[in-house]
Amino acid sequence: MLTGSSIQFVTAAAEIARTFTPSIVVLEDIDLVAMERTYTPQPLLFEVLDVLDGLDGDADIAFVMTTNRVDVLEHALADRPGRVDLGVEIPLPGFETRRRLFRRYAGGLPLSEKALEAAALAADGTTGSFAKELMRRTVLRAAIRGDSPTDADLAEALDTLLATGAALTRRLLGGAGETTGADGPADDFAGLG
Repeated sequence: MLTGSSIQFVTAAAEIARTFTPSIVVLEDIDLVAMERTYTPQPLLFEVLDVLDGLDGDADIAFVMTTNRVDVLEHALADRPGRVDLGVEIPLPGFETRRRLFRRYAGGLPLSEKALEAAALAADGTTGSFAKELMRRTVLRAAIRGDSPTDADLAEALDTLLATGAALTRRLLGGAGETTGADGPADDFAGLG
């Protein structure tokens, strides 16, 4: 799995994948290196394209590329047959999924099911990363106080994340109302190449 600056090692990762086939190489946030060239030159884009093109037809290697910004991907990557065989859009989680995500990220925290359900209901239009950040902030509030997290900490952390002043945080974490173009909200996108 390559993410952030580690994507620079895509050629080495492909060599390792060839050695240990069958393999899956995950390139997280591929838009950071594979933006359309009219936006800004991306030297790593050429390395990624070379790796994808350099695989033998019988190589048992799958590349999974994720992005929240499919609209800015370089056409040489996104539109060329054989480079991306399958695109899958992962929609924002509905209420029940958010409730389960909140419970998962809450782990063993002493938060009531009622509070988690209320938070999940109020957090409509948010992503899994929002759920993780909400629990982190809940714990942080309690730690600053020197106590265990409470339902009140959860409610206050949620209010802070959903507040107007937290608009940038919501955009970065995939909150409701984020638009990236004429097509509306940016959802997670995973491509198999």
